[in-house]
Amino acid sequence: MIQLHDISLAFGGQKILDRLSWTAKPGRRIGLIGANGAGKTTLLRVLAGLQDVERGEVARTGEVGYLAQDAEEAAPGRTVLEEALLAFEEILHLQEEEEEITERISRTAPSDYTVKLLNRLERIQSQLAMHDASRIKPRTEAVLMGLGFEKNDLPRGIETLSGGYRMRVALARILLREPEVLLLDEPTNHLDIISIDWLESYLKSYTGTVVLVSHDRYFLNRMVTSIAHLAGGKITDYAGNYSFYLAERAKRRVLQQAAYDNQQRQIAQTKRFIERFRYKNTKARQVQSRIKHLERMEMIPAPGADEAQITVRFPTPPRSGRTVMELTEFSKTYLSENGPIRVFDRAGPLQVERGDKIALIGKNGAGKSTLARMLCGTEPFHGTREVGYKVESTFFAQHQADYLNPDLTALGSLKEVARAQNDRELRTLLGAFLFRGDDVYKPVRVLSGGEKSRVALARTLLHPANFLILDEPTNHLDIQSIQVLIRALNQFAGSFVIVSHDRHFLDQVVNTVWHVGEGRVRTFRGTYSEYRWHMVHGTASRLAKVTATVPKTTERVRKKRSGGPKTKEQKRREAEARNRAYRAARDADSVDAEDLTKRQLETLCEVVEASIREKEEARKDAETELTRPEVFSDPARAAAMGAVYESLKAELNELYDQWAELAQQLQAA
Repeated sequence: MIQLHDISLAFGGQKILDRLSWTAKPGRRIGLIGANGAGKTTLLRVLAGLQDVERGEVARTGEVGYLAQDAEEAAPGRTVLEEALLAFEEILHLQEEEEEITERISRTAPSDYTVKLLNRLERIQSQLAMHDASRIKPRTEAVLMGLGFEKNDLPRGIETLSGGYRMRVALARILLREPEVLLLDEPTNHLDIISIDWLESYLKSYTGTVVLVSHDRYFLNRMVTSIAHLAGGKITDYAGNYSFYLAERAKRRVLQQAAYDNQQRQIAQTKRFIERFRYKNTKARQVQSRIKHLERMEMIPAPGADEAQITVRFPTPPRSGRTVMELTEFSKTYLSENGPIRVFDRAGPLQVERGDKIALIGKNGAGKSTLARMLCGTEPFHGTREVGYKVESTFFAQHQADYLNPDLTALGSLKEVARAQNDRELRTLLGAFLFRGDDVYKPVRVLSGGEKSRVALARTLLHPANFLILDEPTNHLDIQSIQVLIRALNQFAGSFVIVSHDRHFLDQVVNTVWHVGEGRVRTFRGTYSEYRWHMVHGTASRLAKVTATVPKTTERVRKKRSGGPKTKEQKRREAEARNRAYRAARDADSVDAEDLTKRQLETLCEVVEASIREKEEARKDAETELTRPEVFSDPARAAAMGAVYESLKAELNELYDQWAELAQQLQAA
């Protein structure tokens, strides 16, 4: 638990925290929200003990884990797995000491010193057993893979990772430590949708306190149990998720406005009475009573003005032809020190038509940004890109804000790419992005991440285009700003392709989903929610159809099996039954195995192999389903899917046996 009592903090004369008292209660999952610049990151640093306050007290009980927004520089020489295992530093030291003592004992003749070493070894082994040391490596691997790492990534040097993946390692290390209080600053910024789903399920079962800053509304709705809204240096608590906060805040504002208006009327009436009878002797006592009443009155503050929001409206673009862009069947391979990396293998073809609003989703590293650059024409690939009639495109890159000239001002950054716009028009555009007055003269190097993203977006809007390619446009924008961007995209008359992991954002703006994975691009018509429904229920439906095709004879053979080792006679009878069942399904005429020709045996082998491939694909789908949070958090669905999975395993065992016996018969023939 962390308690703040009457704390204050200011930077450059601007108050960030103003006599704030607040408690992060045990077991709560708290979403800390507020406008960009409200002080959310500063407050997390105060809670973590990394930022001193000017006045007040901060009390902490238990260990605190803090994940910052930006990745720390990685210490070279450690692998991904070794870096994450540092969460168990104490256990690792015990294991090293255990190895050292074991080696000493092996080199030392029996003596009193050896007895001391054995006693120490026994104590160490007891501590290791108490901490379940044998499970720390598989636990670490499971968390890393849940956050999007592949098995072959774990031996990689930590210094070879991008900033986003170093953030994932840092997050894994904090989660594995299991501190009493978790402080997470934008934990979903560097995660793909699959990893965000995994993190949601992990944090829901976390027993400690979680305080997180996030602009992902979908994540906040599914994850948090309360909202702490930071504004004006104060926190207001709401006992629910983000949707509850919106509704409750609106109700509170109405009640506060009514109470404020009522009190102002009372004050005005009282002042009129005082002014009217101030000099009348017969009313002197009443006047003094009302003056004292006004002095003692606890003033109700006026409801604060709504937080400033960016006002975005895309320029009206020229109308394009019906077909905006086409990619023929395409492939893309990168050359690396470890050999070629195939991103796309004969994927497509893809087509963007006028009015298409496409979400480009998939795991990190699957090729989303690569495909976005291919659409833009800046990434070479094997295939053909055809641009439609009167199509004008604009590309917003994921890290575009990082490439702004740090020596230019916000206004100068727009002038750099402006065509015919004058200073007044450019300042008006910056004003829509909350750069007011002299803010337009701030150098880019002193701007926050959110402010840089707004400048980069403003540069994108300078030229009217009818085809937008936006790679992670919501990174570093607060929830209110994202909501305004949603409205702007809904009013946009052209077409766009958006790469984003913000599920609420995607659900509000797209009508098509492109899913990138395993070198392919699959197209789904509909919203993001409809895509998710298709992935969950469509897979379950396919599995149900596969399960319904189990041969009844094979099922009867399985039911006849008894526990314990099988005799040769049992195995022989079961093999004969499987062969008869398979031949009956294959051909209406039942024949003995000895009567089959070599050609017939080869045909049967091919059919069984095809069945094996089908069942293995179905089993893989079932495994994927079982890892989904919405499935394993629902006991009924998990049990049903588990039964499907076990049934598929049994069917595969049958098919493997059939194939082995057919192969033997084929060899004999």
